[in-house]
Parts: sequence; C-alpha cells; structure tokens
Amino acid sequence: MSGHTYLQARYAERHGRPCPDRARCTSLATGSRSVAVLPRALHEIQVRNRLDQLTEQRQRRYAIRAGIEAALWRNVRAHGLRRARYRGLARTHVHHVLTATACNLSRLAGWHDTTPSTRRTYRFQTLRTAAGFTII
Repeated sequence: MSGHTYLQARYAERHGRPCPDRARCTSLATGSRSVAVLPRALHEIQVRNRLDQLTEQRQRRYAIRAGIEAALWRNVRAHGLRRARYRGLARTHVHHVLTATACNLSRLAGWHDTTPSTRRTYRFQTLRTAAGFTII
C-alpha cells in the first residue's frame, strides 16, 4: 500500500489474545495484529479487481502470461538470464543475444530428444507430438 493514504490500526497483543475469533483474523499465534483500511475509492477499485480475477476472460489472459512466466523462469535458472556479465550497452546487448540463442538451442535440443522424460512437457513438445513430427 505504499504511495497511498490509508489508516492503520495496531492492536496490542494483550487485546487480541483473548478473542475467540482470533484464528479468523490472523494466522499469527503470537504478536500484535494490525488492520489497514483504504479510502473508499481505492477499496472499491480493489474489490472490482478481485471480482475481475474470477472472470473467464481474465483467466484466459492470465494463462498466456503464466506460459511466458514459465519460460522466463526456466531461462533464468538454466541460462543465468537475470545478470549481464559485462558493462556497457553494446556488450550487454551481445550477452542478451547469446543468452537468447542458448535458450533457443536448448529448447530445440529438447524438441529433438525423443527419450521419454518424467518432467513436464512444454507446449512446443506437445505440439510436435500432436502434429506427428519425427526427426531423423
């Protein structure tokens, strides 16, 4: 909630402990509880956004993003995509191009590999299997 005006109430530990509904309010076994209250306009936006997350159209859009996030995660883990090894725009650009090439080569190698795997299959592999492609 940084950058927005809101009210925050903190309850001392001694006030919240005897409450019979404490488990419904917080998962903390000990410690004080705090509640943040947004202004009405921001609260209404938040409620609208949470309802939007339940729609089928939003879930379809998010499914596309989830696929992209999975590819990025894989490239960060396998190829060190987060950090450039060089300083300067020209060298960093070359590093990005080489990293993208390594990612693509890795995916192509996985596409050509016909041995069964216990790992999750990616959409590219599923497409190859469904289309009946065989690599000689």
